[in-house]
This record gives sequence, C-alpha cells and structure tokens, in this order.
Amino acid sequence: MLVFNHHIYEFKKGVRDMVLCTLSGKLEEKVKAKLERNEISYMIQKLRNGNINVFFGKKECLVVVDKLCKDKSLDQLSAEEDFMIGTLLGYSVSEQCRRYCKRKKETNVIFSL
Repeated sequence: MLVFNHHIYEFKKGVRDMVLCTLSGKLEEKVKAKLERNEISYMIQKLRNGNINVFFGKKECLVVVDKLCKDKSLDQLSAEEDFMIGTLLGYSVSEQCRRYCKRKKETNVIFSL
C-alpha cells in the first residue's frame, strides 16, 4: 500500500498520467475506496493468482487501457498493445522499443545513423 499511496501522490502532482499497481486481491475494497475518495478514475483487473492490477489516472488513458486489455491479462497482449500500455504508463520510450523488438524477435536489425 505504500507504493500505491506514493503513486496516488505522483498522479495528483502531475508526475504521471496513468499508473499500474499490482496488489493483493484482499486490498481491492480499500483501494477502490481510496481512489473514489480522491476522485481518481480507475480500472481493476483480477488476476488468476488472486492479485489485482489497478490501473488509475486520467480518464482518456483508461479508455485506451480498457480497449486494449479489458478481456486480456497483460501477458496476453500483443507486442503492439504492450508497447502502447508501457508508453501510457510513462515507461522509457527507448526501453519500450527494445521490448517491442525483442517480442517481435527483430533484435538482429542493426540501425546506423
């Protein structure tokens, strides 16, 4: 919950537009209550192991997340969907490019300036 609370702080300060936090499913009601008290939009995805993925942030970002992974777990996303989610979460664009290439098995491509 400490990391979750810190993510709320960062979101409210404008550091992040969207956040993903994986937590124990036992915390779901507490998480929902806190996000609703803070008037933060969210989406909760239940995982097979009993945990939950909590996406929260700006509504327009959550609309995209909902379209991409409402019916899929994160490990079922295509390389393109994974790239978009990572970018929305503010992950390093160059790291997302490397991850995409690795997933597409195109890491043998050599780029030159």
